[in-house]
Amino acid sequence: MKIVYSDDHNLHDGLLFPDGDTWGPSAECPARANNIAALFREEGFGDIIEPDIFPDGRITRLHTPDYLEFLKTAWTDWERSGANGSNARPEAFVGAGMRYAETENIVGKLGRYSFDATSPIVKGSWQAIRSSANVALTGAELVKGDARIAFSACRPPGHHAASNYCGGYCYLNNNALAAQSIIDGGARRVAVLDVDYHHGNGTQTLFYHRNDVMTLSLHADPLVEYPFFLGYADERGEGVGHGFNLNYPLPFGTGWDTYGDVLADALRQLQGFAPDALVLALGLDTFAGDPTTFFEIETQDFNKMGRVIGELGLPTLVVLEGGYSVDWIGQNTLEFLRGLEAA
Repeated sequence: MKIVYSDDHNLHDGLLFPDGDTWGPSAECPARANNIAALFREEGFGDIIEPDIFPDGRITRLHTPDYLEFLKTAWTDWERSGANGSNARPEAFVGAGMRYAETENIVGKLGRYSFDATSPIVKGSWQAIRSSANVALTGAELVKGDARIAFSACRPPGHHAASNYCGGYCYLNNNALAAQSIIDGGARRVAVLDVDYHHGNGTQTLFYHRNDVMTLSLHADPLVEYPFFLGYADERGEGVGHGFNLNYPLPFGTGWDTYGDVLADALRQLQGFAPDALVLALGLDTFAGDPTTFFEIETQDFNKMGRVIGELGLPTLVVLEGGYSVDWIGQNTLEFLRGLEAA
């Protein structure tokens, strides 16, 4: 199995997150990807390769050119503004009845192109963000070739990002870009299955009006969990896309017995779609030991999950999403991929 990985993700470091009345280190930290790569090398698992470099045209298939330009220039604009702080983040957002004005103020731009304050820009962010997209696109090229399975160790993650906004630690939608690349390579249909603890609101939004990409997501119920405003079971797609978006909201405390049954239903729906390839958005934050979440999936369950997904027999690109237990993320990822490979 080819493992696509880049050390560039380490440039996206020093992220701060609200912690009570102060700011503390973000759970989305370099150790997430570093620990995966270190364990894979120690175990001799897979062939770790560097990503290829792709033109911006691959990104603007799904993200708007103005949003891409914002991400490229946000840190430079922040420094030029004289603003204080190592994290550039928004202070205001576009609400109902307001306009997406072409503000020149960087704080305004941050609010225009974000839906929350969890995704700051730091000095090295752009290089890491762009490299993460290249990691996903390289994985897509492998699956478009003769690889049965490939793993893109993307950081920062991507599934909360839509065409023109970031949020939830995500800036460019890596798994959606990979799916689009596979479609552009000649596939008739691609499925995106998201097993992250949080709903992939960005992925849903990007493909909501399409019938060539089916999106399926198992996640914590947005009635009580982030991202709150998408991820409900009645969101089925619109226009020609109706019926091609499936959400499976699950309660706090969900363990493998329940999760496995729901996953089996999602896989039946996926098989009925008859895709040419699968993009698997792998969030490891369903883990019982994750400090940020409330599911009860154990390490051995990730192996089971990989096996049942692998039994589909589809060319499969696995794209790293969440997972914030840095001590266990490597082992949990390894178990999933071993299960997938053994099916």
